[in-house]
Amino acid sequence: MEEILELLNAGQYTKLRQLIVELNVADIAAYMEEMEKDDLLKLFRILPKNMAADVFSYLELETEQYIITSLSDKDAAHIIDNLMADDATDLLEEMPANVVKRLLANASAETRRDINHLLRYPEDSAGSIMTVEYVDLKETLTVEEAIARIRKVGVDSETINVCYVLDQRRTLVGTVALRYLLLSPPDAIIGEIMHENIISLHTMMDQEEVARQFKKYDFTSMPVVDNEERLVGIITIDDVVDILEEEATEDIEKMAAVMPSDRPYMKTSVIEAWKNRIPWLLLLMLSATFTGSIISSFENALARYVVLTTFIPMLMGTGGNAGGQSSAIIIRGLSLDEISFKDWPVVVWKEIRTAFLCGLTLAVCGFVKMLIVEQVSVTVALVVSVTVFLVVIVAKIVGASLPILVKKIGMDPAVMASPFITTIVDAISLLIYFKIATLVLGI
Repeated sequence: MEEILELLNAGQYTKLRQLIVELNVADIAAYMEEMEKDDLLKLFRILPKNMAADVFSYLELETEQYIITSLSDKDAAHIIDNLMADDATDLLEEMPANVVKRLLANASAETRRDINHLLRYPEDSAGSIMTVEYVDLKETLTVEEAIARIRKVGVDSETINVCYVLDQRRTLVGTVALRYLLLSPPDAIIGEIMHENIISLHTMMDQEEVARQFKKYDFTSMPVVDNEERLVGIITIDDVVDILEEEATEDIEKMAAVMPSDRPYMKTSVIEAWKNRIPWLLLLMLSATFTGSIISSFENALARYVVLTTFIPMLMGTGGNAGGQSSAIIIRGLSLDEISFKDWPVVVWKEIRTAFLCGLTLAVCGFVKMLIVEQVSVTVALVVSVTVFLVVIVAKIVGASLPILVKKIGMDPAVMASPFITTIVDAISLLIYFKIATLVLGI
């Protein structure tokens, strides 16, 4: 990095170009992200044209937008033309309409066609993340002819490890791996050596399901077909890695009661952070008013047994933690497709048994602690301990059930994570506490 900046500031551009062409494009992009904008643009202009698009595809979206709007129309069009169609589409989707119009006007007809094709599909669908650069073959070709075609079109393809065999209607009829082509006789017919048991994705499939299919079949690329089984694109493993990161980030943010954002933390302004966080905080604050109402309705009881007040935070915290444990585990199971709605009775029964053991352990330990450390009466210790036992059971049932029910009605189960579960369980915990206190202490 220091050497690059030194050569850049000294104006030794020829020597700098000789240095950077020896580097990996991902490393060059990482160095550029650390530079000031002016230096970043200078370095990008120095890159050889055949290398610029590759480096560009590894940059952050904001950096890409800065570069593409700083280049001349001709240079910007060259970058767009040399990007993979899915990467170009992702970039253009986030740019102002007037800039997109200018870029597409200067791009090649083939690039415009591919980008417009991808823009037809809903966001986060297989069709929106696929690439249209792949190698297709005909059944009637020989191995020798197929290899010749790969040499011709493979340079501009996302991958050549797997080639896709199409009939006259462009229906996907088979696949053939490059290694089989290399190992087969030159006069062998593609239709005879291709793999006919095709596993494909549909254009409208959600990207989370796409990731599950890749995990299930352990492929590095998969074909995407339309309603008529015609091949329209492919998705490669590098796209799936991006999907997994995006979905995991989104779930973590929802589980923390934060509105999902597609911008990195260090590039998110204070105002944006406020907008993402305040809706859930307001909702949770309003829902917490029920807790205050419950406490207010039992003021007389608390006045007679003030000691009961000291255990309220412990009971609410225990219930929230117990519910949060269950919800986190169930949400993860739902995300990995390990749990479905039909498993709900099994899940609840398992959580009840687990809660029984956890609640009993906490109740016994708490009972002994209250007698020895807090030195409260046996009846008060009994009220608190029984409450802990019941609260843990209820909390785990709620924590396990709500994510499953929410998923069933089509919402993201991540919204039923710790903050929301805790708010619900807090109110239930207080109701149980005061009802038991009323029965046992006669208040």
